[in-house]
Amino acid sequence: MHESTLPARETPSLPPTPRHVFFSPSRIWAIATNTQLELYRLKVFYFLLIFALLIIGSSAFMIDFTFQEQFQLIKDVSLGAMSIFTWLLAVLATAMLLPKDIEDRTLYTILAKPVPRFEYLIGKLLGVLLMLLVSTLLMSVIFVIALYGREQMAIGDTMRAASAMMPGQLQSQLNDIKESTFTWSLIPGIILIYIKAALFASLTLFISTFASSWIFTIMVSVACYFIGHLQGVARDYWLGNGFGSPAASPLARIFLALVALIFPDLQLFNLVDDIVAGNSIKMELFAKTAALGGLYTCIYLLVAYFVFASKEL
Repeated sequence: MHESTLPARETPSLPPTPRHVFFSPSRIWAIATNTQLELYRLKVFYFLLIFALLIIGSSAFMIDFTFQEQFQLIKDVSLGAMSIFTWLLAVLATAMLLPKDIEDRTLYTILAKPVPRFEYLIGKLLGVLLMLLVSTLLMSVIFVIALYGREQMAIGDTMRAASAMMPGQLQSQLNDIKESTFTWSLIPGIILIYIKAALFASLTLFISTFASSWIFTIMVSVACYFIGHLQGVARDYWLGNGFGSPAASPLARIFLALVALIFPDLQLFNLVDDIVAGNSIKMELFAKTAALGGLYTCIYLLVAYFVFASKEL
């Protein structure tokens, strides 16, 4: 009789580490890099192609706009697409990690090395974060190219109309174009988009530690996404802040506080409107929001470890 064989799949080549070593960065890095390669093989980067087509397609609708409106539209579409696609990448990629490792029995091979379960989770999350970092950088490059191309087109149109301008008006027009193209607020805005995606990768990893399937993990993650975006509006409504509703009862206030504690207010990470309008982002606000995202990422990872450590495999 022929022995049944599992699908061929690489197992992370972990460095030989003595059993008494409680924490090994080299083992975590080996798991992370292997996870990153696995995600590339799943062809999740097809989302980037959709992103690029979205940016190119949006240019066709900006023929009759002023250059300020053109730049605002590119920034609005690009940053909005980056936020959505990085979130999708984080959820879809992370939701399949544990189920796929269990199905292929790679998980049992890794934990038998021996590798502590928290190192396994950290390595898996780090692999997803590396993939998200590469994705965000590539999207940013496409974004910059689209902005630069539109800037050159606006400069060309201005130069062709220079003969009808008053002295000094040409240089003023060119300065306005350059100031409308790139602003420093774009950098913290893109960083917060990445932190938001990292937060959801950690949340999805936590859900996958007790979920029955990767489809259930994705469904719960999507529900958490909408809760995070709508909790601010719901909180204002139930607390009677400007909606004409009566003040909430103490029990309702406790419930709202628990929801706000468990689910981060994702509207805090949405600075696209301010960036598109040309408003500068205060460093204090950026630092607080980034710290909040990092805190939730660590908390979800820690809770995921407690659930995963007690799980029978």
